[in-house]
Amino acid sequence: MRLIFPLFFFLIFSFFVTFAQGNFTLSGTVRDDKETIPGAAVYLSGTKISTITNSEGKFSLPKLPAGSYDVLIQVVGYLPFSRSIIINDKNIHIDATLKANTVLLNEVVIKPDPNRLHYLNVFKDFFIGRTPNAKECKILNSDVLIIDYDKQGRKLTVSSNEFLIIENKALGYRIKYLLQNFEYDYTTRIVYFAGFPFFEEMKGSKSKINRWNKKRNMAYYGSSQHFYQSLYNNKIDEEGFVIHKLATIGNKNRQPDSVISANIRKLTIGPKAINALTFNKDDSLNYWLKERGKPKSMAVLNKAKVLTDTLVKIYNQDLKSLNYTDELFVMYTKEKEDEEYGKMGFQVSRSPDMGNYQVSLINLVAPPILFYKNGSIANPRSFLYKGYWAYEKMADAVPIEFKPIAVK
Repeated sequence: MRLIFPLFFFLIFSFFVTFAQGNFTLSGTVRDDKETIPGAAVYLSGTKISTITNSEGKFSLPKLPAGSYDVLIQVVGYLPFSRSIIINDKNIHIDATLKANTVLLNEVVIKPDPNRLHYLNVFKDFFIGRTPNAKECKILNSDVLIIDYDKQGRKLTVSSNEFLIIENKALGYRIKYLLQNFEYDYTTRIVYFAGFPFFEEMKGSKSKINRWNKKRNMAYYGSSQHFYQSLYNNKIDEEGFVIHKLATIGNKNRQPDSVISANIRKLTIGPKAINALTFNKDDSLNYWLKERGKPKSMAVLNKAKVLTDTLVKIYNQDLKSLNYTDELFVMYTKEKEDEEYGKMGFQVSRSPDMGNYQVSLINLVAPPILFYKNGSIANPRSFLYKGYWAYEKMADAVPIEFKPIAVK
């Protein structure tokens, strides 16, 4: 079966907490260059776990499983602090020294950018997303974003020295996101962003909470987080995922570039050249121009199911690895693609008999993919997504410790 796909890659890169076995305590002291800081907010990225420092600037987060953590610390008047740590077999203590936010201390004159609103909308589309849930999301402090566009490289970059506050009324989360970097390449159409999210529960009535729980379940089911959890536990079939392999081969129905170029040159250069403005559909020049327009490669889908034991290997006591050739074609058979998705140009082609189920492609960049039991990835730069997982962004994100909730 032959399928042709446009090259439209998206990489979503976020730091998340990763869990293994055991219970340990993460403690620390927060200070500036003079004294300790009481009342500092301490978060674990990708979760709802947080605390504040006491009157002596100290904090403690007990009963944490072993794993990799991104610690975030926020205090008004200081730049946000982040540090990655790994808890293996003992408690961890960190000393965090915060730096004053000089932007708040000094008067800054910002040169107006007439294109800022346009670039801000581009950022929102690719960071928040354009799913139905995204329509109920709002960035509350977009003024903290530092936006730059490189005209020569045709690349949009966005960063921030402060937490970006996102109110997601669809899922009932208030997200604090420390954005390290966002890049959108207008030429390759690749988007990449890296940062540290922290989730807070919004308050609401019982009916509203029930609605949020339903939508959270929907956001989780079929997500990449759900997929890797299922893969780790060898429950792909039970959870509704089907995996196929997608290979890219040369288009045998297209003449080689050298032959095409030689014929077009012969027909357009010199005294015997054909007037390109007057050729008809039977002209030889028209034939070669059409030949040049054909795709150089084609995607061939192998509809045989891929067995997970041929893909997944044990990496260490906490991690498993995923390695393969070609691309993985992952179909989630318990949910259909929504109507909005069909308008966005993300869709992955498939034969009509495969139905309108959610399909995502995983393209390996630097294999293998290393993943934990909770579905988080140890090396997010190792792959690129196409399809449904490229379509879903922060508007459809749930905390890494999220578990589906029974709702009426």
